Amino acid sequence: MSFLKSFLVYLCLLPALAAPVAAQSDPDTLRQLVNALAKGKYAETEQQIEALVATGAPIVAPALEALGAGNLYFRKSDGAVFITQKSGKSFTLTDPLTLEAAGEAGKREVKKIKVNNKLRRVVRAALGSLTLMAPDPEVRKAAATAMFKARKPDSIEALDAALAVETDNDVRLIMEQARAAAVLISSSGEADKLDAVQTLSVMGNREALSLLIGVQQSSDGAVRDAATRAVAKIEKSVAAWDTAQNVWYGLSLGSVLLLAAIGLAITFGVMGVINMAHGEMVMIGAYTTFVVQELIRTSAPGLFEYSLFIALPLAFLAAGLIGIGIERGVIRWLYGRPLETLLATWGISLILQQAVRSIFGPTNREVGNPDWMSGAFDLGQMTITYNRMWIIVFALLVFAGLMLVLKKTPFGLYTRAVTQNRRMAASMGIRTPWIDALTFGLGSGIAGIAGVALSQIDNVSPNLGQGYIIDSFMVVVFGGVGNLWGTLVGAMTLGVVNKFLEPYAGAVLGKIFVLVFIILFIQKRPRGLFALKGRAVEA
Repeated sequence: MSFLKSFLVYLCLLPALAAPVAAQSDPDTLRQLVNALAKGKYAETEQQIEALVATGAPIVAPALEALGAGNLYFRKSDGAVFITQKSGKSFTLTDPLTLEAAGEAGKREVKKIKVNNKLRRVVRAALGSLTLMAPDPEVRKAAATAMFKARKPDSIEALDAALAVETDNDVRLIMEQARAAAVLISSSGEADKLDAVQTLSVMGNREALSLLIGVQQSSDGAVRDAATRAVAKIEKSVAAWDTAQNVWYGLSLGSVLLLAAIGLAITFGVMGVINMAHGEMVMIGAYTTFVVQELIRTSAPGLFEYSLFIALPLAFLAAGLIGIGIERGVIRWLYGRPLETLLATWGISLILQQAVRSIFGPTNREVGNPDWMSGAFDLGQMTITYNRMWIIVFALLVFAGLMLVLKKTPFGLYTRAVTQNRRMAASMGIRTPWIDALTFGLGSGIAGIAGVALSQIDNVSPNLGQGYIIDSFMVVVFGGVGNLWGTLVGAMTLGVVNKFLEPYAGAVLGKIFVLVFIILFIQKRPRGLFALKGRAVEA
């Protein structure tokens, strides 16, 4: 009699199993299948769960989750199934498909759909299978990834069923990896485990390494030998990717140093002025970005994605005009007196910092990231953040633009002439005082647009520029005073060296080592990596 009853239930469910696509698009059919969970004993409930999974409809997942958690009830009057939550002496009802509120019911009006441990395991497997069979590849990928992290042997059957029909190669690969992870902690045979070790060996990342180390320690025989070989292979791969990641971090730091130092390379190279207020030009650019974003937030929120493009020219003008004012008002009276110039610009930096504190306050100011500068992506086993990537691109664009100005414009020609031989340039009719002023303004303006970029990765505060001034001078001196190519090479070199030293010496001690290296290097090459050529320079 029991066999006949089960057979009749199977016949009732056969149309749903044979036409999953139709079931997905037919809410009435889905509702009938969900309501059928309240009928029959444990065996029939298990068959009904399989029928729901066969539909491939993700909307039945909440009902299955509630069933496993013991929160699925049916109403005695009409057999309708609801997700319930106890509320005082009654139950709050929720539609299992639409998740909309369905009123309340007293304790005597509803009855719990009972499950045992076996059914709970069936529900867990069913939920995995349901999402593994979802129409959306991203949903299937997420389900397979979750199964890889869970590493439960009872997921093998669901993964096998999903692999049998999977057509997306990317999803299929993750499913195979999830199956391999489950097999290695299951009671599967040696052949299956060897295949699983091979699959994870090809995967080759840290997650696979961690799992294989556990297999290596807990297994013996051929499985242990295979795991040992796979661990050695993955460790080499991980070490190579770690090196690549450190190089990326170094280039990222180098691009920041390049932005901060490139303006200083111009002013220091042309005029020989040790400008201790250069960091404050960076700070002014960052605060210009803050002001622009505040105005956009209050008056035109739709323009926020373009806020950095609006801030760039304004930061250049603000910092550049202040730089020209400093040169015309203070520095031009101190040429040839480097110590007094250093002290004067240091005093100007303190004045600018205090002015910013008085206007904006001493605390950090929030500068937002546009969507296109937020988030990250993976390249192999490297993590690339969008803000760092765009800053590298921006630094190279600034460098290329500055090279074009200095190589292809009359102003650049005059600047190079003054750099190489000031007296000869003056005798040829070049107004060197104005070249000094405009060059100082150009260097300050570039520092301002550097502040726009740095506002995306650092705190915007009155002390922002102080964190970069010493590093900027090291980059300029190391690369060669006044040589832009030297500044580029110096910034990238010091950035990469810093990142390789930090894991061993720490951030502070690493910088000290770099400083000692530069001091020793300058003893050997006083003009830096790329010394400028010219009679005045070499005199």
